[in-house]
Amino acid sequence: MGHRYIGSKSKIIDIITGKISKLVPKNSTVCDLMTGTGTVAIELANQGFNVIANDLMTYSYHHAITGLKFDAEPTFSLAGTLFQTEQLTVSNTPYQAVIDYLNESPVEKGYFWREFSVEGEPNHTEKPRNYFTPENAMKIDGIRKRIEYLLANHFINNQEYSLLLHSLIMAANDVANIAGTYGHYMSKTVKRAEAPITLECEDIIIRSNSSAHIVKQGYAEQVSSEITCDLCYIDPPYMKRQYAANYHILETLARGDEPEAIGVSGLRPWRDQYSNFCTKTKIRDSFRKIIGSINCNKFLISYSEDGLLSVKDFKELLEPLGELTIETFEHKRFKSNNSKLNNTLAEYLILLRT
Repeated sequence: MGHRYIGSKSKIIDIITGKISKLVPKNSTVCDLMTGTGTVAIELANQGFNVIANDLMTYSYHHAITGLKFDAEPTFSLAGTLFQTEQLTVSNTPYQAVIDYLNESPVEKGYFWREFSVEGEPNHTEKPRNYFTPENAMKIDGIRKRIEYLLANHFINNQEYSLLLHSLIMAANDVANIAGTYGHYMSKTVKRAEAPITLECEDIIIRSNSSAHIVKQGYAEQVSSEITCDLCYIDPPYMKRQYAANYHILETLARGDEPEAIGVSGLRPWRDQYSNFCTKTKIRDSFRKIIGSINCNKFLISYSEDGLLSVKDFKELLEPLGELTIETFEHKRFKSNNSKLNNTLAEYLILLRT
């Protein structure tokens, strides 16, 4: 299973963490203010840093909880009552038993089947959407229902809930019929989307110092005033397209809700997660607010030549605030299947010392 996510730093993680290691010693507190998939935050924790991970998106919150907050293998101790009541066989571990329980969920013609499969009858458009095969959409509906049942009946705790939603998001991502993002679906079902959706146990990183890591969810401009750290790493959106729109289906999986699906793409109402960093007229004020309110004097910003701001823009914005240095390197571009863009682009690491 893997992330299909614009701006994911998995392929340049060594460059980013290597730079951070030169700027602050291990055991320092590093804030990953817009953590996304959690890739950078998790690797920093692996290398001995104390991490504060924040993002506006709910799916990012669940990814970060899964990667940072387990100090032991999940026991699903409360689920034992369910296993006894329903006479379920506990195979290998309680965690595997819960995953098996979810994979065996009865299929349902529910919200995902109705709104996101070609056999569905969406409420706000005549043409069915093709994000998932009907079989996978019905399976997702069944799994979602069981996860919410487990939480509502106190068979799992909040941390286990995050883990199961993380697993569902990753599994759904593997079989989604999309070219790159969820801004739209493919007209024809591609081969990978025909595979049956299957949840798997995660290779959970057990952290003896899990309490040293903090996971938050909120606007960076608002959360920053609550944060004290030795270095703040900022990986903002680069483009006008809002992440809340590009990844609306993942957000719906993460929230466990059934919002109105609007238009051809079936977008959920997403204005409550509107990011100023996707707006050229507002991005500068947001940077200033973060830098001015967080208790930190080192900022490392990861940015791209495709972004709304140029290197010149950053110099004009940040030079009045402190000492600025900018490094440039080549990076493989994230492209959808039909994109005609170049394979590489310039990536920037922008260091500000205030």
